[in-house]
Amino acid sequence: MGNGSSEKIQMDKAIIGIRGMHCVSCAVNIEKALRSSPGVISVTVNFASEKAYLEYDPRRTTPQELEKAIRKSGYQVVKAAASVSEEISAARNKFFLSLILSLPLMYFAMAGMLKLPIPGAISSHMPLVQFILATPVMLAGYQFFSRGFTDVFIGGSANMDTLISLGVGSAYLYSLYFSLMVWAGRQRMAMESLYYETAAFLITFILLGRFLEAAAKGKASEAIRKLLGLQPKTAVIIRDGKQQEIPVAEVIAGDIVVVRPGERIPADGIVTEGHSSVDESMITGESIPVEKTAGCAVTGATINKSGAFKFRATRVGKDTVLAQIIRLVEEAQGSKAPIQQLADRVAAVFVPSVLLIAIAALAIWLLSGAGFTFALSVFIAVLIIACPCALGLATPTAVMVATAVGADNGILIKNARSLQLAHNIRTIVFDKTGTLTKGKPELTDIIPADNSSRAEVLKYAAIAEKRSEHPLAEAIVEAAGKDGLDIPEPEGFNSLTGRGVIARFQSEIIVLGNRKLFTERGIDLSGWESRLSALEAQGKTAVAVSYKNSVAGIIAVSDTPKGSSPQAIDALKKSGRQVVLITGDNRITAEAIARDLGIGRVIAEVLPQEKAAEIRRLRKAGAIVAMVGDGINDAPALAQADIGIAIGAGTDIALESADIVLMRDDLNDVAQAIDLSRYAMKKIKQNLFWAFVYNIIGIPVAAGVLYPFFGFLLNPVIAGAAMAFSSVSVVGNSLLMRGYKKII
Repeated sequence: MGNGSSEKIQMDKAIIGIRGMHCVSCAVNIEKALRSSPGVISVTVNFASEKAYLEYDPRRTTPQELEKAIRKSGYQVVKAAASVSEEISAARNKFFLSLILSLPLMYFAMAGMLKLPIPGAISSHMPLVQFILATPVMLAGYQFFSRGFTDVFIGGSANMDTLISLGVGSAYLYSLYFSLMVWAGRQRMAMESLYYETAAFLITFILLGRFLEAAAKGKASEAIRKLLGLQPKTAVIIRDGKQQEIPVAEVIAGDIVVVRPGERIPADGIVTEGHSSVDESMITGESIPVEKTAGCAVTGATINKSGAFKFRATRVGKDTVLAQIIRLVEEAQGSKAPIQQLADRVAAVFVPSVLLIAIAALAIWLLSGAGFTFALSVFIAVLIIACPCALGLATPTAVMVATAVGADNGILIKNARSLQLAHNIRTIVFDKTGTLTKGKPELTDIIPADNSSRAEVLKYAAIAEKRSEHPLAEAIVEAAGKDGLDIPEPEGFNSLTGRGVIARFQSEIIVLGNRKLFTERGIDLSGWESRLSALEAQGKTAVAVSYKNSVAGIIAVSDTPKGSSPQAIDALKKSGRQVVLITGDNRITAEAIARDLGIGRVIAEVLPQEKAAEIRRLRKAGAIVAMVGDGINDAPALAQADIGIAIGAGTDIALESADIVLMRDDLNDVAQAIDLSRYAMKKIKQNLFWAFVYNIIGIPVAAGVLYPFFGFLLNPVIAGAAMAFSSVSVVGNSLLMRGYKKII
């Protein structure tokens, strides 16, 4: 019997920009080529973002080998940033060239029917004039022909360009054949036998669609470019006691970096010297600058507003928070939502099916005696109006825009699956400490005895706790400082674990602690029992304070809810979702917090590893469960949930264990993320509906099904315009999400 062990594969990731894809079939063909390459573990080619997202075994292949496989498939490998601007520019130039030549061509073709004047020299050489005008347009669209047939002969499958090249090529070649007959003197001139204007305008409309589509896709993917633009180009560092300016890529961990007012911080690190305020809105979404002094953490690409300071770089290059955010957004935009599987299955058989329909329509109309010109027009219209591009763009463009909108609002959605699933969440489990609450105890109550004042009780407590490192002590001393009290050092101090502290001040004893400590000291607490019990019932830690062996009063400390917690919980409950609190704290404290926030179900006194088991139990009950935690001790539960949401984090553990990372410490963003998922799915369904409806209606109409009943036949030029704008309409609908309004 074998030991069952296997070597763990060390995966690397790569994102490769691709130019030359014209439809979802192109993406499918590239995926096939990459999947067949050795060492490739998973691959997704996104037609909308024009990138390949790969996981591969670096022992068996390299990024260079993967790029070689893409080129072998007939496509170009480009730098992602250059790809967008260059593609838009090239598409614009080709469109305007085609339009300039197509307009006079259309005039000459329609002049006879509309009784418009044509110079005699042109009229007598019409086939030649139209050939001269149409041929440069065909050359402007050469990529449709080269790609259309390359994929058939190299990749073994047809694509959208195959349909275009067959449709446009048929019109052009038929016109050229007729022209040759005229020039050879074997045919009389008949304008209805020339389809040059149809071929030229089809290419022009398709190029217009490509131009508008490229511009729209560029807007959809601009989130990555904006994030990349936040990175400073240079950094001022101190090496060998001297300041020097170097490219930011050359900064290494441990360097001391100098940041002047108005500059972007070039790396993540810890302030070592100086004081300033830093605009961290690009990370947290908060517009108010954050004060930074020695010991404070700073994040790369945030903006130093006022003073100058120095910091020690701790994370540089691809390890910075900004680099991680960029990686997350890129990977999310490249991932496929489960709903896209339907469109992918349809796209796989779409082009062959359209080819069969076009051939069948041609044959049927020829057999019906309609004539070759009529049948050819139908054949061209069917090939041209079919548009798998709209199907291929429906989901990825919406995912791209939604993830970009999320990133702009501090919501990092790590993959398309999470984007799709989030709006179906029915149960949301919140960790207590640091998630629902501030994670830092605060002084909440001071109840003085009749012969004491509030200030006296707080002063005695602060003196007793001044040397203590207990969280409760920190809350008391901080509260005294805020009240402006002068807290002298105690003359003696003794901490008694689990009971409290005893201090000496001005030769008198101060006791601060629980009932057990006061009993040991023989100090009567009987008159305070009801008030202590009432505070404890509220989930607070209550202790008594005595001075000169007499009770001066009682104080209570609590980890209070965040300001956003009540509103967020209320919004989630109103949306029909069950809210659950989970914590390792005792049940009394947990139920008190739950009561304050209106949470009906509490799971208390569970260890971190037990939280994951509780999440599993909720999922087995049939609910789609989200876990919201701080991303550190909640990592097992975050990973176990259907959707793990790390809040107020940005730490490595949060980025790795959660499906959605909320960069701001604001629970309202939980409801915001769910609503963004709802809105994105609404747009995806709209896109898929119109893409399917367009093809389901458009192809039969182009095939001539309405002609026997209404005498209506779709002109190939109109079919080309419809095809061009179908993709643009889908991308445009996705771009409307950029105007998404926050619900809270």
